[in-house]
Formats: sequence, C-alpha cells, structure tokens
Amino acid sequence: MLQSDIPTELITGIIVLHAEKVTALSLEAFIVRLYREKNKAGFLKAFSDQPEHITSGMSPLKNIMKELQLRRRSCRFILIRFGPRFHEDVKNTLETRKADVIELYQRLTEPMEAIHHAIVQCMTITLSELKRSNKTLELDDLNIESAYFRSFDAVVRRQLDPVWHKVGPRTKQLVGDLATLRRLLTYLLSYDALAFHAYLETLVASNTTTAAGAAKQHQSPWMLTDAANVIFSTAKRRCYILTAPKPTASVPERHVIDVDDEDAWAALDEVHGITVSKSSDNGKEKEKKKPWVPDNMSPVLEELPKWDLLADILQEIEEELMRQEAVSTRPPTRGSNTVLVMTSSPRSSTLVSEFLGEMDDTAPKGSRGRSMMERKLRRYLYWKGENARQKQPRHQQPPHFSALQPQPSSQPEGEISEALKRKDKTRQERSANRRRVRGGAPLVVAPSKPAVVDPKLEARDDADEIAAFLASQPSDLLVSSDVDALLLETLLLSEAEMEYDTHYGLLPPSQTVVVRAYTDDTDDQILAELQPRFIVMFEPNLDFVRRIEVYRNSNPGMGVRVYFMVYQLCCEEHKYLAGLRREKESFEKLIKERGSMLLPIFEDKHAGKSDAVIKTISTRLAGGRKELSTVASQVIVDMREFRSTLPSLLHASGLLVVPATLTVGDYILTPDVCVERKSIPDLVASFNSGRLYTQCELISVHYKHPVLLIEFEENKAFSLETVAESAKSYAKPTNKYPAKKSTGPTDSDRAPPSVQSKLVLLTLHFPRVRIIWSSSPYGTADIFNDLKANAFEPDPNRAIAIGAEEDPEAGAGINAAAEELLRCLPGVTAKNVKYVMNKVGSVRELCELDRKGVQGILGVEPGNACYDFMHRGDRKKGVV
Repeated sequence: MLQSDIPTELITGIIVLHAEKVTALSLEAFIVRLYREKNKAGFLKAFSDQPEHITSGMSPLKNIMKELQLRRRSCRFILIRFGPRFHEDVKNTLETRKADVIELYQRLTEPMEAIHHAIVQCMTITLSELKRSNKTLELDDLNIESAYFRSFDAVVRRQLDPVWHKVGPRTKQLVGDLATLRRLLTYLLSYDALAFHAYLETLVASNTTTAAGAAKQHQSPWMLTDAANVIFSTAKRRCYILTAPKPTASVPERHVIDVDDEDAWAALDEVHGITVSKSSDNGKEKEKKKPWVPDNMSPVLEELPKWDLLADILQEIEEELMRQEAVSTRPPTRGSNTVLVMTSSPRSSTLVSEFLGEMDDTAPKGSRGRSMMERKLRRYLYWKGENARQKQPRHQQPPHFSALQPQPSSQPEGEISEALKRKDKTRQERSANRRRVRGGAPLVVAPSKPAVVDPKLEARDDADEIAAFLASQPSDLLVSSDVDALLLETLLLSEAEMEYDTHYGLLPPSQTVVVRAYTDDTDDQILAELQPRFIVMFEPNLDFVRRIEVYRNSNPGMGVRVYFMVYQLCCEEHKYLAGLRREKESFEKLIKERGSMLLPIFEDKHAGKSDAVIKTISTRLAGGRKELSTVASQVIVDMREFRSTLPSLLHASGLLVVPATLTVGDYILTPDVCVERKSIPDLVASFNSGRLYTQCELISVHYKHPVLLIEFEENKAFSLETVAESAKSYAKPTNKYPAKKSTGPTDSDRAPPSVQSKLVLLTLHFPRVRIIWSSSPYGTADIFNDLKANAFEPDPNRAIAIGAEEDPEAGAGINAAAEELLRCLPGVTAKNVKYVMNKVGSVRELCELDRKGVQGILGVEPGNACYDFMHRGDRKKGVV
C-alpha cells in the first residue's frame, strides 16, 4: 500500500479480526490509516470474540474505534453490535440445537487437596507481601481469584514496569514467585505425581543455589513457610515413602524405651515414617517389590483422579456404540464415532495418551495406570541417582542427622521423648480430620506450630540413598527401557503371525480416540474434519464450549454428546466460573460504555494543508525564508523495520514513509543523517554477536552524521540496568571462603561486561557516532521530526546504492555467500569487500592471482596477509 502496488482506491472493504488487539502501535492501525487516505467510501468491519480484553483501561472501546476509524458517513453514527450469550436472538438460535452435555465433577484426593490449599496460602502470603512493600502502586484490585488466570502475571508486571528499575530484588523475587505458584496450581492438576515432585525438586535446587554452585542471596520467601513444607512433604508421599529398618535393641535404648512397650515402638515407627505390615487373617500377601526399587522405598504412585473417570467415560461410549449397532443396522448419517479428547496443553495430551495406551482394564480403580507410573518411577530413580553421583565429588556434604537413617545408639534421650509428645498431639488432631494417602500410607498432619524442614536437606537425603542403592546394582538395571523389551518381543514374532491390517491397517472410527490440546481457531477446523459425536473435555475451556455450540448448530441432525470434566472445589472450577462471570460483566460494561460514549471525530490532516506539507525552511537561503519544495517531507525506512511500530507512528506524525531495502542503516532522515535503531533486547543481542560493531563501521564510512538510536518500550522504565546491580548479578560473594586462594581469574573477572561498558567501548572506537536515547516510539517520532527540520530530503535511489558500491542488486543480497567468504579472509574488511568484488569475478579468480595482483587490490600489508593465508596458511594459528 505504501509503494502503490495495491490499488487502494479500488478496495471494496477490509475485515479486521481480533479487534481487541488493535492499538495505536499495532500494524492494523497503520493499514487502516493508509486505507482511509485514498479510499473514503470503502467499508471496514472489525470483529472480536474476547470482550473481557476491551474492558481494561480508560475507554478501551472508544480507543479501538478511533484507531480503526470506524464510522458511518451517511447515518452519522458508528454502528456497534454486541452478540453476548444472553442476548435474546443468540440464545434462541443456540437453544434450538443443544448438545447433550454431561457434567462430571471429580473431587481431588486428600494429598492433592492439602497441596492445593497450601499453594493458595503461599499465593496469599506472597501477594500480601507484594502489596505491603509497594504501597504507592495500585494493586488493590489484584486478588487470588484473578491469580488463577494467565493474564495475572502480565497485569502485575505492567503495574511495576514504570518503576521496575527502582524496585529492589525482593520485589522482583515476589513477582516471579507469583508466576511460579500459579504454574504450580496448574501442574498439580495436569502433571502426574512423579513429574510434579520432580518439578518441585528443581525449584528447590534453583532457589537455594546459583548456577556457579554458590548459595543464592535472594531466596523465595514462600519456600520458608509452613505451607511450603506441606507442599514438599505431601508431594513426595504421593510418589513413594522411604522407611528404615526397626532399630535393634541396645543398652542405651533400653534406658529410654522399654523393649516390651509396643505403644512406644509404634510411636517411634510413625515418627520415622516406618510402615509395619501385620499378617492378617484373609491371607493377603505383600506385593512383590521390583528389583530396581530400593529396599527402604515403598512406592505409592498416586494417579490423577480424572484418569479413572476418563476410563469410565470411554467404557460408557463403547457400550453406547455397541447398543446403537445392535438396535439399528444403519450407521448414523451425520458424524463419526471418533472420540475427541481435549486437554489444556500438549504435555497433558501426551500424558493422557500414555495412560490410555497402557491402561489395565482389569485393575481396580486407582491402579489402572500402575504400569505407566512404575515406568516413570524407574526413570525418576535413574535421573535422581545420576544427579546425586554427579554432585557428590564436587560438593562434599557435611554429616547431618537424617530422619530416614536414624542412629538410635547415638541419639540423646530428649529427642525420643519429644517425638512421643508430638505423637500424642498429632493423634488428637488426626481424630478430628483423618487423611489417607492412596495406597494405605498415613499422611502426617502438621501441628499448629510445626518445625520447618529444609526441603533441600530432605531431597539431598533421598538422592544420597538412591545413589547408594544404584551403585550396588548392575549398571543396566535402570537404563533398560520397557520399549526395548517390547521391540524385542515384536522381533521374535514370526512374519506369518504378524497381520498387516492388525498392526498397520486403518482403525475404524469407533476404535479411534484423538487426544488434542486446545489451540485457537484451528479447533473449529478439527471439529469440521473429524465431525465427532462424542467429545470429552478433559479440562474445562470456555472458548471451546462456545465452539461446540456453533459446531452443533452448524450440523443439524447430528447427535453430539459432550462429557465435561471438572475438578470440584479447586482452582479449576473457580477459574471456569470466574471466566463465565467475567464474560457476562464485560458485555454489560461494553453496553453501558456504548450508551455514554462520545463519538470520535475524524479529520483529514492533509485537507487544505497541501502548501504546508510541501513547504520547508532552508537556512541556506537568505534570512531562512520558506521555499516551496517539490518533494514531501519523507523518511526512508528499511523493509525489515516494518515489524516494529515506529514506521506507523512516523506516518501518523505527517511524514511520508518510503520503504526500501537498505544495506547501511535502518532510517535515512536526510542525505547526511543515517539512523541505526536498536531496541533494548536487540541492543544486547547485537553486542553479544558483534553485529553492532559492523553496523556502526558502515554508517560511519558512508554518512556524515551517523546516529545510534536506543529505543525503550512504551510504559516501561526509561533506564538501563545500573552498574552496581549488574556487578551484583555477576559477582560471586567471596567472603564465605576467605581461606581459598586461586592464581587464576575469579568469577567476577570472568563475568561478561555490562551494557554500559560496551557502549563506552563503542563510542571510543567510533567517536563520530551519536547516541540518541528515546523513551518510547512516540518520542522517536518527535525526535525524527526535529532532526529533519531545516534539512534537505533524502534520495531513495542513492540510499539503496550506498554500501552496495553503486550496485543496487548487491545490496539486495546477490552473492551473499561469496561476500561472506571474502569477509573471512585476512585483509578483507567491510570497507573494501565491495571493491574486491568489483575487481574479481569470483573467489577462484582471487585465489589464482599472484602476490602483486592481490597487493594491487588490497594494498601491500593486507595483500601479503591474504596471499599467505590462501596459499601457505597462517602458521602462527595452525591453519593449513
């Protein structure tokens, strides 16, 4: 549209989807502005299916309509229509064909409820601490209910972005902890017990030690609370229980506990987590333990409650299909028997697929995925043992007391008596609320004032014991995979027994279960392609519920049954109900805003101001009088820069944006001013790769006034990381190890330099380069207009040719590989690479030149270096 390749005046209309994302900095606003400049009669329609995104901020609906220039010139009013679910027309249309919805509410297990309650308690403490430490910010609207949504992290960060460089490391740690705790709530309901426990162990390891192995200075406060102790201990008991053999009776013990006192021994066993199996009259024998499981480990392997519910649903669907086949001889005319299972994430889809693939139908509820969980436990033990073996030689742990390895001969008398007291107190509390872990292991309820156990010490104890067990076992005990055994069994089968259709044929739709994660608009395409009659929503999703309603009404005559699975009395149910409430409140707020909204007035900035556009001030003329110019005020922009928001704002400020493929620079303001724009992430990446050095070298050679523009983002801190803070983040505290001496460089000496020091080095190498700091793209547009005042307009053809040695095609990327090869040769730099390419036709021709020929192109010293490198190699560096 800028280059007039598309006849804008002939466009009938434009339809904008996801109108809630349109802002003054978006490309949609830029396209609409270009469209309205040349086409006043075409229509423009904007759609949005996210009403809650248009209710935050000051008059969001008015701002969106202003940027999209929505209007009705004939009727003199702007047409806005809302189609909420509770609208009469929408309600009547959707209720004519309703899907058969079966809502299934599943309770969490006792350990999962304890973990869920503890995580919510940690979030409450963290949020309260964040509000207390930042009283000047508007954080009153943030509560635990809003923390269930993914937008909560963005809202908190948006509130803190303007003062992010002023807040301390504790506040930054609290913001990161809120995001971590929100993810823990999601992972608790979607991860298996072993994966959730392993993730908690990685959190503990990353919170206590840095990457260099030193103790972390700013640790997460929530990990030191009593609720965190409940999270870590209960998560481990969902996976396994480590026990120790009953201590043998010795002389010191008999002074403390009588050998014949069974109650005292039972109390001691429960304090140490020892499970004593008693013989029963029914003759049940203890389950045979796997050889790769440590002797003191009792696997619990608690399964997610929804797995059994999903197995029951699939069994019900199978029975329904068999009943329909027995009653009717004709298959249904619409829809297929494929079962579509929708989950919240690809990881959850993989987990559900593994469960369905290895499910044991004959096993009792709660143990149908036992084989899958045992395989995961096998991998977990190998992973934990390997980590312990790798860390043990480098970090010698001091001896400490472990509850998993009691030493009764050396224990003082006070510890056992205190354990008995805790036993009596715990027994009284357990009588009111008794909880059991699936598998029969008792769950210890924390007292009113429990002693906070260091999770790192407890995890280290487990890792040491597992590593010791693996060291005593054959090396291939845990490495061998069940997949290898299955592959070997398949290879042993004869080819006559393997039927092609059985192993490689297409499955009928009645035997096909498709497990897929929620995405975006592609879910509608999946529904249209599969046309399932049975849909299982493994996790609730409000958007997909609306898609099912449309899918059912778009296919008359098709019976659709939806199984809606929700965890009851937890964040999943609260999040879904809160989403419904927010959707309804958003529509009501938008309807009220439309009734009291002022209509935006659109004016043509170029109407009646043609003289002002083409008039410029030239100081070269006497008195600086105005002079009519035949060229409008323009700025040449590199094509790659249109991914940013600056070209749109430059066009909105009244400048003519000319797109071009530039070899040198990003923006050409005048014949002498070239600007290289860098955002903060791009600036750091350019420093690390060395690309900024080459770019500054090019603009310094070809332009009189080279400029480096460092642009910050809108509504964010206009400040770089301070030197002191950067030094703290890289330096390692050395006061803890004063006796250790090293002749080599320390970690602070090896730390990478900060951005400020790199900028200083850049200005020392290129003193002609001017650095401009811009707080936002709006500020950049004003700066560009000021730089263009009293100056001539740039020539697009000359700007494209600069850097390409008068060859525009070379600047467009012709012979890029050969040019890159030439740049790697000694003596060839960015300044003379184009000259070399003009003198020789190929790299082979350059290699066939003699020494005088190479010196004639590059000079004496660079020519000698290049000739020696190509023919004899650089012997100093060992290159042949």
